[in-house]
Amino acid sequence: MTLNEVLKNTNYDVSLFSEEARKFIEDAIVVKTVRGKETPFITCLKRGKEIVLKPEEVVRQLYLYKLIHEYGYPTSRIEAEFPIHFGREVKRADIAIMDKDRPMVPYIIVELKKPRLSDGKEQLKSYCNATGAPIGVWTNGEQISYYNRKDPNYFEPITNIPKVTEKLSDIINEKFTYEDLRKIDRISQQKRSLRSLIQEMEDEVLASAGVDSFEEIFKLIFAKLYDELICERDPSAYLKFRNSGETDFELKEKIQGLFDDAKKKWEGIFTDESKILLSPSHLAVCVATLQDIKLFNNNLDVVDDAFEYLMSKAQKGEKGQYFTPRYVIDMCVKMMNPSVNDKIIDTACGSSGFTVHSIFKVWKDIRHEKGLPEGEGFTAAQRIPEETNFVRDNVFAIDFDEKTVRVARTLNLIAGDGQTNVLHLNTLDYSRWNEITRQEDWNDTYNEGFKKLKKLQPKGSNDYSQFQFDLVMANPPFAGDIKENTIISRYELGKNSAGKWQNKVGRDILFIERNLNFLKPGGRMAIVLPQGRFNNSSDKGIREYIAERCRILAVVGLHGNVFKPHTGTKTSVLFVQKWDDELCPKKEDYPIFFATMQKPSKDNSGDKIYLVDPETGLPALDKHNHLIVDHDLFQLSYMKQDGTENLLEPGIAEAFAEFAKKEGLSFFR
Repeated sequence: MTLNEVLKNTNYDVSLFSEEARKFIEDAIVVKTVRGKETPFITCLKRGKEIVLKPEEVVRQLYLYKLIHEYGYPTSRIEAEFPIHFGREVKRADIAIMDKDRPMVPYIIVELKKPRLSDGKEQLKSYCNATGAPIGVWTNGEQISYYNRKDPNYFEPITNIPKVTEKLSDIINEKFTYEDLRKIDRISQQKRSLRSLIQEMEDEVLASAGVDSFEEIFKLIFAKLYDELICERDPSAYLKFRNSGETDFELKEKIQGLFDDAKKKWEGIFTDESKILLSPSHLAVCVATLQDIKLFNNNLDVVDDAFEYLMSKAQKGEKGQYFTPRYVIDMCVKMMNPSVNDKIIDTACGSSGFTVHSIFKVWKDIRHEKGLPEGEGFTAAQRIPEETNFVRDNVFAIDFDEKTVRVARTLNLIAGDGQTNVLHLNTLDYSRWNEITRQEDWNDTYNEGFKKLKKLQPKGSNDYSQFQFDLVMANPPFAGDIKENTIISRYELGKNSAGKWQNKVGRDILFIERNLNFLKPGGRMAIVLPQGRFNNSSDKGIREYIAERCRILAVVGLHGNVFKPHTGTKTSVLFVQKWDDELCPKKEDYPIFFATMQKPSKDNSGDKIYLVDPETGLPALDKHNHLIVDHDLFQLSYMKQDGTENLLEPGIAEAFAEFAKKEGLSFFR
């Protein structure tokens, strides 16, 4: 019997443990028939007696193996089912490692019974508080968390537990370079997510800190990104965003200094006067929680997941605007195939996924052209001039929400090494742009980008109604109608079938017209729309408006779970190209590419569904050791046990590329 068979349909996993550990435990399984049913048994590594191998016991035996063979603890210092007294009640800790000098007192307690962290941590805290144990560990075999008990109410996350030859102070006071951080990164090594860590901080610290969670976490992520940038570029430098044995007050001074340096590097996100408002003790908890996360990586999922959570809590959901999952964005980028000469804009940018992933794609092309290694996407490494020039001159984004714009600007500033054209404007209400852009504080931040945007208007046009972009990609907000006559009266789609102005119009409808007006002839657009726009008889006029002005290239139906938990609205992505004598000559009859996403990518609760390696039954991982969302929008790949890459079946994007080449579409020639 295999470990995967024992753990089937449970919340336990074994991907955290080494292949040697898994093989050792699997080889020790003995199957017996109990009451007519095959039941696995194993001889406990500590107790030396045969026991039934339940899912929780699998994780315990693997962790015992790890303690003995990897951390070097002798079995004489380890206890299984250690009794802990709560008055008359006795509970049992799964594993306890006893103090070297006081063999009756627990030094480390390990909790395995609760397969979810929130439950496990509460149990762990009660055990540590009852025994005075300074260190606690929770794991379900897939994720793991280590804590140092500072006082009954505060358990500080730590990087690891000490080996038998180490002290706790060795772990806490250790200095780390960027390369060290890469090795201990909690996301790749412990399978934690930044979102779950922030939720933990909110529950334990921020809820009682009397501050704006979004602002304070944003400041810390901002400072940490800067710290990683400096240390990635200087391999001998030590990371400062760490709790390295300083007092809470000394730590706050150090982190504020980092934040101030980051503000100078990336201007226009925080004011010069901005300070970290968390108290020293609250800040110490947050730093300890975030310090072992590596934010720079090949994609933006790590940072984006956290910002999506913070933004949706702050206000995004109320406005019907949701972060587009990265895999949907990547599909659009692959299908629209941006090039180094394209002028690109996202008119409802959110955290700017469409533009940032377009940047990553074009950077790969630039490096390929020059015979350079592909490099990373979201990276702290120095960029070549052609890469930063593309970001500075060709990539633009707009959003009406000030918090969102600051997130988008941060990601774009880092990608563009200090250059960005992300603007805080209401895309639909362009008649008011002049009064907005005359405001001094707006100008201080956005003027450089706005000057470049103005130059992309057609000759003779200066009212911001028309632009000359090659590519628009956007997921505009669906919820809420536009009711202001001053806005509606500027749009053809603001009229009803009788040609009269309407009192209210769906926000996404106006975005269709506005986005087409951002495109030059031959320009192309990808836009996420509610499924009803493609089906409802009442929206026939909208479909005719689009077909008159563009070639409809493709419609891709997304699964109903894609935007959960925020909304269950069924959506599709529309891809079009504006008619143009040279790039897209007008035709009356032509084929359209239709596809429907078959794999949901998320469950009904909105939790991501991850790809599983069919050979091992374990979660499949990318080259950064990160989990991979299981979908069919484009071709997925994962790293096999032997270090080679395994490509799966081509997806919708690859099928469209074949279609585009066959049809001779201009952007795939």
